Amino acid sequence: MERPPREFLSRMERLLGGDYPAFEAGCGLPAFRGIHLNTLKCSFGTLSRALPFRLVPAPFSPLSYYLPPQAERVGLTPLHHAGAFYVQEPSAASAVTALDPRPGEKILDLCAAPGGKSAQIGSLLGGRGLLWSNEVVRGRAEVLLSNLERMGVANAVVSCCRPEKLCRVLSGWFDRVLVDAPCSGEGMFRKSEEAVRAWSPEHVASCAARQLAILRSAGSAVRENGVLVYSTCTFSEEEDEGVVSTFLQESGDFELADCGLAAGRPALLPRARRVFPMDGGEGHFVAVLRRISANPSLVAEYVPAEGKHLGMAEELYGRIFRSGPTRRIEEKRESFFLLPDVLPALDGLNVLRAGLPLGRLRPGRVEPEHALFMAAKPREFNLSVNLGCDSPEIRAFLRGEELAVDAGGRGYAGVSVEGVTVGFGKCSGGRLKNKYPKGLRNPA
Repeated sequence: MERPPREFLSRMERLLGGDYPAFEAGCGLPAFRGIHLNTLKCSFGTLSRALPFRLVPAPFSPLSYYLPPQAERVGLTPLHHAGAFYVQEPSAASAVTALDPRPGEKILDLCAAPGGKSAQIGSLLGGRGLLWSNEVVRGRAEVLLSNLERMGVANAVVSCCRPEKLCRVLSGWFDRVLVDAPCSGEGMFRKSEEAVRAWSPEHVASCAARQLAILRSAGSAVRENGVLVYSTCTFSEEEDEGVVSTFLQESGDFELADCGLAAGRPALLPRARRVFPMDGGEGHFVAVLRRISANPSLVAEYVPAEGKHLGMAEELYGRIFRSGPTRRIEEKRESFFLLPDVLPALDGLNVLRAGLPLGRLRPGRVEPEHALFMAAKPREFNLSVNLGCDSPEIRAFLRGEELAVDAGGRGYAGVSVEGVTVGFGKCSGGRLKNKYPKGLRNPA
């Protein structure tokens, strides 16, 4: 890696004291890599049997594992396509571990792209409650949306909204809010030379100012006794303890709570936590804040749009699945969605998608969406094709090719790999016409 700036190293020496030599020695070592198991779609047993390397647990989450140095191009593997796991730097999982989402809760991930922490939250919610994932940059929000679709998260809203507006409109509505704030990225130095070159004291200061503004906005979205988690992937005291301390001094609405993390080491701020490379991760800071003041929510419930073709969507659903839909179906602009069980009014919040896409209206029919299949298990389909992880058939499917199937099957079929849904196709005459999206396919 490129040598970090001398002023950065001087700051780290002052911060770490006797532990600085271990940090400096680690600067030239390869970065840690990891994955996070998605329990919405896959079990540990299935994942460990299918991957060609041993899964070594990482200490930052019960579902996080280290990738060995020899693991290459894991993004092209069938189980990655299927959303069985998310590639994530190991210590990044610590923020959601501290957030501690519970099924049925309403969770806001305010700075969510590219989606690793949102995927982790969605997995822990288990399809219940609501995950609201926000990203202010439109292109990054699209990536976030694609990742949540791959991971099979059905109870999500994805928006591209300024934090101050989103949190003002949804004041007091969320049980837990995560602010994984944009930062100077000092914890990325070992794997990103661009992050090293971009560093400067001025950049650190501007990041701290932006982080404090985001944290101020986020606080208004948290209900009384709710939890606000602030995290970064940087080591700067100015961006970490400094931001949290200033926030607490300005407002009497929150108190510092214990992180509940054993990994890493105590931060300079009591009850917060830090991770350095010598702790087994690239770098993270996590602080947990609990709201102690009242913050009643006046947010109205979402009113679904009325549609004229809901019967067609329900009929399609019945042809694909063994049982009927358990969520409300909304028809909106010639598209159909399965809505989350709980949903606030969405007006003015630049929502890219709310709920799970079911299908699109075509002349005389409704054509199903890829996301509908990705959020379901093979046992739920009327017609299912399961392929082996090392089979030529799954490689052909991921390239977009047709497959030979049982001649008795006719209609839409879920396609899975090792029992984890990866897409769908349409069966007729012993052939499966591939419906895997072109933009997701492996190269020929």
